[in-house]
Amino acid sequence: MKQFAVIGLGRFGASVATTLARMGFEVLAIDRDEDRVNHIMDEVTHAVQADALDDNVLKSLGIRNFDVVIVAIGEDIQASILVTVMLKDLGVVNVVAKARTELHGRVLKKVGADKVVFPERDMGVRLARGLVSKNILDQIELSPDFSILELVAPPVFAGKTLIESGIRRKYGVTILAIRRGNDVILSPGAQQKIEEGDVLVAVGRNDRLKALEGV
Repeated sequence: MKQFAVIGLGRFGASVATTLARMGFEVLAIDRDEDRVNHIMDEVTHAVQADALDDNVLKSLGIRNFDVVIVAIGEDIQASILVTVMLKDLGVVNVVAKARTELHGRVLKKVGADKVVFPERDMGVRLARGLVSKNILDQIELSPDFSILELVAPPVFAGKTLIESGIRRKYGVTILAIRRGNDVILSPGAQQKIEEGDVLVAVGRNDRLKALEGV
């Protein structure tokens, strides 16, 4: 089972930590603020009040043994950069760091972060997309050219099988799953019928997904 550590328990960090814990993973949550630690203590595997800028503290917590460490420090940009450097120096294999700005993100990459996330920016992008298209529920960018898109199936597809809809042939998009109410159909076959109100989870090039949105 993968083990995660989350450093910084603001809204983003706390959300990541509790979500991972609910998914069944072991989670160590770390923050300098006692109230934040107490607030999350019952929802994760371990919660510790500690200063992550002290490398002796990180060593004592066995931080290098975690599969992924998420640096979710919010306001203190310098601290997030220093903690990222320390984690890589201590031998942490996979460091995911939260960035506030593009410049902050570039610096985090330079000092060794394996993945940089922009929660505020990404939430803004998702909100904007949702406002301009009533069908889009969510979008995750895998790269500048590819994304996973979650959208309500266009009415024109209702009653058709996946192969009849032409989603793969015409749009070059692959359906990873279909969400129907509380049920999820994973890796649906070509003969799987699409029903009205189904939510399609599709992966493909951004330009192809955009064409699918406009159906």
